Amino acid sequence: MQIGAPVHSSVRGPDGLRIDRLGLDRYAEVQALNRVIFGDDRVIYRTDRDDLVLLLAMVADEAVGYKVGYRETSSTFYSAKGGVLDGWRRQGVARALLDRMEAEARSLGYLTFAFDTFPNKHPGMTVLGLAEGFRVTAAGYNAAYRDYRIRFERPL
Repeated sequence: MQIGAPVHSSVRGPDGLRIDRLGLDRYAEVQALNRVIFGDDRVIYRTDRDDLVLLLAMVADEAVGYKVGYRETSSTFYSAKGGVLDGWRRQGVARALLDRMEAEARSLGYLTFAFDTFPNKHPGMTVLGLAEGFRVTAAGYNAAYRDYRIRFERPL
């Protein structure tokens, strides 16, 4: 898939939803959306990751969500962070971003797709992971975030 290419019309989600793959030159757009959703400037700690993928969900000309992922190991692609604006939640945007991120990871040759979530802070991601057939592969307390973290994985 080309950078910036819209997803074909069979994408799940609200009418007119498209998912664009961005280059690092547009990281500030993801960062601005992250600030609105999470109140935080930091999207990820480092942008020099191998196979960094930045996705932006758009409806008309409005950015409504994003997802960022990168190579974790030679066989595992890690979806590091993502979010959807409050007014667009529960409409399939997160699922569409997940579908596209998995397609990107698959096209890069990865065998496993993984993400972590904090169920007390973001219960919707826990529900999404379970509903989409991910396996819980790890769970434990994360002192930095002062919350429990759950690791989800599934084969690509």
